[in-house]
Amino acid sequence: MELTRICFWLSVFLILYPNIIYPSLVYLIGLIRPRLLKRRSWLPSVTVMIPAYNESQNIAATIQNKLEQDYPSDRLEIIVISDGSTDGTDEIVREFSTKNVRLIRREQREGKAAGLNEGVRHASGEILVFSDANSLFVPDAIRLMMENFADPEVGYVTGNLTYKIRSDGIAGNGCSAYMKYENALRTLETRAGSIIGVNGGVDAIRRELYRDVPRHLITDFVLPLQVISTKHRVVYDERVHSFEVANSELGSEFRMRTRVGLRALQGIAYMRRLCNPVNYPWAAFGLISHKLIRYFSFLFLPIAFVTNLMLVSFLGYAASFVAQMMVYLLALLGWRKDLLGPFSKLTLIPTYFLMTNAAFAVAAFKFFQGETMATWQPRAGAQPAEHRAA
Repeated sequence: MELTRICFWLSVFLILYPNIIYPSLVYLIGLIRPRLLKRRSWLPSVTVMIPAYNESQNIAATIQNKLEQDYPSDRLEIIVISDGSTDGTDEIVREFSTKNVRLIRREQREGKAAGLNEGVRHASGEILVFSDANSLFVPDAIRLMMENFADPEVGYVTGNLTYKIRSDGIAGNGCSAYMKYENALRTLETRAGSIIGVNGGVDAIRRELYRDVPRHLITDFVLPLQVISTKHRVVYDERVHSFEVANSELGSEFRMRTRVGLRALQGIAYMRRLCNPVNYPWAAFGLISHKLIRYFSFLFLPIAFVTNLMLVSFLGYAASFVAQMMVYLLALLGWRKDLLGPFSKLTLIPTYFLMTNAAFAVAAFKFFQGETMATWQPRAGAQPAEHRAA
């Protein structure tokens, strides 16, 4: 029975660690030894990179949004990489050809990483800014990002991605809540050192630090890790706002979380040298705590449930088992929130939490099976968001 208790408390610890304990430790590190940014006005040449696949509904608004940035037009170029689009995306991009907007057409669809690798070879900017095909920046986003690069220690910057919710469902509200949590954690990580993982729809890198990313890997995970490996910082700037429309369907959100989880695990395997705490203490701490343990939390959930059931007759364990049962019940009711009326919001976090862990379980299975997912589909319901400041 002692082994059962150890398994229970260890699994509970590993469930709570990446979500509560790790952020608390990072907060304390930033409090004791803060690494402040040396921001100042700086206007380097910038290339905005926009990978796109069948984004005819969004691409014009996205390009116009970047052209309207509060940044010198003679220091700003835009490159759209069309990954085998078939819906007229290319024709729309060509309409902007007189405004320092270039189209790179890839006939063979290979995904975002392969597209960016090719696009960077055509870029002239000192700083590369990455935007999704449906990401809308606030007018001063690029200018504010460049202020961070005035600090020579900074090699990569990400901004504050906010999801617009078009329907009152678990997918949209859960994704929005998740992003708010991640942004809060990135604020803490930036104050303590560097962030692990960025908002891929609004981020930037020094041109000389870019390295080609294998086509099956996720660029906004691998590129920041490569920058950290060069001893540069990866930082989050909450002032840099960008907007996208959240998934409106839970199935689409599940597939997206599966894809992100799979490619993140592949990214960790590819950059596994950063898990060495001797050579990269901060990166190892963040990667293992923020990412690796979180992606395998699906293993600890059933262990905590079963061992708690085995201990339910002992003092105190009945209460924890009832708490677990309530969480799972709320998660299941989240699929039928109409039954709860005004109390439906109670299901949001349990349902989204269990959905993401189920997605990570599928991702882990695919990872160990050796599967890859290089290409993507536009988000369900992802029309361009209204452009307004937060």
